[in-house]
Order: sequence, then C-alpha cells, then structure tokens
Amino acid sequence: MTTTATRDGVRAWLGMAVLALATLLLAVDNTVLVLALPHLAADLDPSATELLWITDVYSFMIAGFMVTMGSLGDRIGRRRLLVIGAILFGAASALAAYSPSTVLLIVARALLGVAGAAMGPSALALAAGLFADARRRAMAIGVFTACFMGGAALGPVVGGVLLENYWWGSVFLLGVPIMVLVVLGGLFLLPETPAHGAARPDPASVALSLAAILPTVYALKELAKDPGQAVPYLALGVGVAAGVLFVRRQRRLAEPLLDLGLFANRSFRTALLILALAMVTQGGVYLFVSQHLQLVEGLSPLAAGMWMAIPALGLVGGSLAAPAIASAYRPSVVVGAGMVVSVAGFALVAAGDGLGVLMTGITVAFVGMAPVGALGLGLIVGSAPRERAGSASAIAESSGEFGIALGIALLGSVGTAVYGSLATSPGAGESLGEALDTAAGLRPGPAAALVAEAQAAFGQGLIVVTLLSGVIALVLAVASLTMLRHVRPIGADEH
Repeated sequence: MTTTATRDGVRAWLGMAVLALATLLLAVDNTVLVLALPHLAADLDPSATELLWITDVYSFMIAGFMVTMGSLGDRIGRRRLLVIGAILFGAASALAAYSPSTVLLIVARALLGVAGAAMGPSALALAAGLFADARRRAMAIGVFTACFMGGAALGPVVGGVLLENYWWGSVFLLGVPIMVLVVLGGLFLLPETPAHGAARPDPASVALSLAAILPTVYALKELAKDPGQAVPYLALGVGVAAGVLFVRRQRRLAEPLLDLGLFANRSFRTALLILALAMVTQGGVYLFVSQHLQLVEGLSPLAAGMWMAIPALGLVGGSLAAPAIASAYRPSVVVGAGMVVSVAGFALVAAGDGLGVLMTGITVAFVGMAPVGALGLGLIVGSAPRERAGSASAIAESSGEFGIALGIALLGSVGTAVYGSLATSPGAGESLGEALDTAAGLRPGPAAALVAEAQAAFGQGLIVVTLLSGVIALVLAVASLTMLRHVRPIGADEH
C-alpha cells in the first residue's frame, strides 16, 4: 500500500512538472519578443501597424478564447485539450520561427494564442485535480502560479540570451522541443478527466464571448497608449454591449458556455475580485518601473529585464511559500498580511530615492502580493464543482489578464496625466508613448534641460502610481480579512 501510494505521488509530481513546463513556456512566449522586435523588423520590414499586431495578437487570442477553451476542456476532457493545444502550439512555433512574411508571422502568433488559450485553463484545472490532499493541491497551484509569474519576467532574459547567438526565429523555435515533452508527458503522466455535457459549445455564445473580450482588451491596450483616442472608447462600448448579450444568453441555455452559477459562491467571487484588483496594481506598476529603468536610469532593455527579474523572483518565492503558511493560518490572514507588506513596499518606493531603493521597494511589494495569486487561484478553482474546474480556471486566468490590461490603461493614464501637469516644456500633455520618447531624449528639444525635466516628471508619475497601488493594496487587505474570514486554513477540514 505504501509503495503504491509513493508511486502515485511521484507520478503526480512528475505530471505537475509537465504542467509547470507548459505554463512556463506560455508565460515566456508572452514577453519573449521584447528584444527580438528590432531584429525581426530588420528582416521582415513590417509596417508600424503590423508590428503592433505581431506583438499583441498573441495576448488578444489568449484572452478571447480562454472562456471557450475552459468550457471545452470540461466537455471533452482537459488532458485531451491540453495535448491538442500543445501540438498546435509546437506547430505554430515552427511556423513563426521560419515565417518568410509579416502576414504569416501574424497568423502564426494568432495560432499560438489560440493554442495557449486551450492549454492555460486545462493546465490549471489538471494541476488542481492531481492531488487529493488539500495541502499538496495548494502547493501544486502555488507552483503553477510561480511558473506563470516567473515566466513573464523571464521572457526578455531568454530572448536576450538567444539573440546573442541565434536569429530572431530562435525565440519561437524554443517552443517546439518543449511542447514535444508536454505532449509525451501529458499522454503518459496526466490522468484524463471525464467529459461532461455536449462536446460542442454553443456557437452563438462563442461568438458573443469573442465580441465581448477582444474589443475590450484592444480598447484597454490602446487607451494605455493614448487616452484621447475615440476608437478605443467605441470598441469598449461594443465589448460591453456584447458582454451584456452574452450574459443574457447564458442564463437561457441549459448547457451554457459559462456557468454563471459559479458566481453565487462567496469565496469564488471574492477571490476573483481580489485577484483582478491585485493584477491591476501589478500591471500598472510593472509598466512604469520597467520604463523608468530604461528612460530615467538609462539601462538597456536586457539590463532592465534582468533588474525586473528580481521582483519576479520575489513573486515566485512568495507563491511557493504562501500555501505552506496558509496551512497554519487562514488564507484571509495570509493574503491580508501580504497586502500590508505590499503597502510598505509601495511606500518605500514613493518615499525613497535611487535604483537600489526602488527595486527593494518593488520586490517587497511583489512578495506581499504573491499570496493573492497562489491562494486566490486555489480558492477560485476549489470553490467550483469538479466538472466545472476548467471553466473556473478560465475565469480566474481571464480576470488576471483583464486586471493587468486595466492596470496598464488606468494607472498608465494617471501617470501620464501627472507627467503632463509637471512638464512645462513643449511636450506637456502628450500621450504616454510620446512622453516616454521625450523622457528618453528621443524627440527634439533643448536637449539637457528637456531630458532632465521630462525624467523628473516621469519619476513623479511613478510615485503617484505606486501611492495609488498602495491604497488599492490596503483596500484589498481589508477586503480579504473581512470577506474571506470564513475560509479555514488549508487542510483543516481533513484533520
């Protein structure tokens, strides 16, 4: 009996390693293009619009298809969908690596996004289902979260190393051998989940979900660049209208694409809200700090990426530690205390000066936020019925995507407004992208004075953004301590 249990435990952790590898690559692929874009542009000569599509279509497709794929995994089996997604991801990676034209590269990036949407919710749901023991299940979700958080920061570093030795297509080709391992590991190490309901989701619901999510994500990304544009607001209106129609249709269907009954669970909706708002602060702060390192500190993109890996490692460590701490203390206390730590980190950034103080404060803030991801995902997936774990995972990951995009848009707009109010030179009132160019000294002007003034104004924008993030973190601490206080320590119900 003991030998069998040990063998099953080893098999479960090997399966978790497969899921971790898949999650890590999905996160890396979202940011690995940062340093490859100049090399790619020199080879394929894309227009400015095409270059934006190459960068953004991956995240657009992931966000757009996440809900559909989460539901599909519940219907046909999550391991099956994970393997299908991995095969598509590997093939699309090879296509992207050897794309002879910009159009073909955009198509390949879109296919990578669809494949990523198929794999993400399936991987999280499978990770949550590998272990019967609540503490090991929480640790597995912590590992999943650590891979997701760490992979995003690792992308530019991996890209920089590859580009030192190979051509730009190597950043995509990396996905082929990894996905071969995921397919083989998935088939031999991961258990299949039983299929539930009709295999085919409602086509009208799929169309409405895409019509709701894609314009909204597009609007948030564009508003982060320039809040004065009219088209993004129109796109946002279209997305909201489609979202209303989507919800109405789900309420009428016997087998909805998205089970709205999941939101009736207090733990589910509270953890979802806290997770989304925490991602708002992470998205906005990450944008401003990464830009500050390049524009004010004068670091290269690779050097800035290396510095940003430090708070990312803090997120990884905190994500791995949070489940163990939550075995002794209620998750509400762990998340709430973490948010108080984040407030201290943001306060240090706002009050301090210098690169060392900045990165210390951001690292402290990100360590404090780590329990939100690890424990929040566990609460969201654990609150859903097993047959809806894929849908719950999709909702959780989608909320994170929207939170990051919203944080970049909202906090980006606030930071830009601060910049515009403080910069008295001719560049005042410009968009974020223009402001960053001015701060970098790339636009015409009285060189030394203009650059110094723009950098100082941009630094003040960063301070305001971190102060606002600290206020949000404090609100989330109170929300966690009050609204999640009914949740017992992990594993308490099993003893």
